[in-house]
Amino acid sequence: MQKRSPDVVVLSDIHLGTYGCHARELVHYLKSITPQLLILNGDIIDGWQFSKSYFPPAHMQVIKEILNLLAQGTRVVYVTGNHDEMLRRYSELHLGNFQLTDKLVIEMNGKRTWIFHGDVFDATTKGSAKIIAKLGGWGYDWLILLNRLINWILTQFGQPKMSLSKKVKNGVKKAVSWIADFEQTAAELAINKGYDYVICGHIHQPQQRVVTTVEGQVTYLNSGDWIENLTALEYSNQTWEIYHYKEEDFQLAPVVSMQKQLPELNVETDEIGLHIHQLPF
Repeated sequence: MQKRSPDVVVLSDIHLGTYGCHARELVHYLKSITPQLLILNGDIIDGWQFSKSYFPPAHMQVIKEILNLLAQGTRVVYVTGNHDEMLRRYSELHLGNFQLTDKLVIEMNGKRTWIFHGDVFDATTKGSAKIIAKLGGWGYDWLILLNRLINWILTQFGQPKMSLSKKVKNGVKKAVSWIADFEQTAAELAINKGYDYVICGHIHQPQQRVVTTVEGQVTYLNSGDWIENLTALEYSNQTWEIYHYKEEDFQLAPVVSMQKQLPELNVETDEIGLHIHQLPF
């Protein structure tokens, strides 16, 4: 297959170091793109569940492919999340084309996009509730493993795959309501700040929808995850789209590079514009 060159790619909730991470599929995806800007929007390495006894070669390969993109000229911005919150003490670190920050604003073609992980809206990631959240993370990881076994059995009998975690989330009214509230809160805050787009991760729910209030309108986007949904956000031709990984797309031809002219891009490290960088592209 030909390498694609989206202007911007946003990935979140990869959770390297956990059993649920689809690292092999993500490696295929990273090998297939050459973006101008790659934004890692939190929970890339799972510091809550990290263990020296479990970090397979495929997980390390994900890091290697990101470094390869850096070496090829892609700018990489790592926006911290709650599972990699240990990196927040180093926020605003710059090393060549690599930047570490807690939030980000990019301006493209006159439109401003506000990007942050989203855990700021989640009370369960703070204080004593964090302990329960970490235990829930372990349970979620094992649920994903059980789900893989069930799906393997289903495919052996020619039955469609299922998602246990999605069934649990969709079956619990509070979970459905919480996701809706999360999206609405992020959108309303972005409208108040005058942004055209707001991008989050954290809730593992890929989404793209326009939210309108009496104060204005904003497009809310969520990049999903690489645990269940295997999704990313891509910006090309002045449009944001949700990318869904399909195994069959990576079983044919070897990757061949394809070049294209990239647009001008301004990047700010926070919403008040203290630092503005012109990308060297």
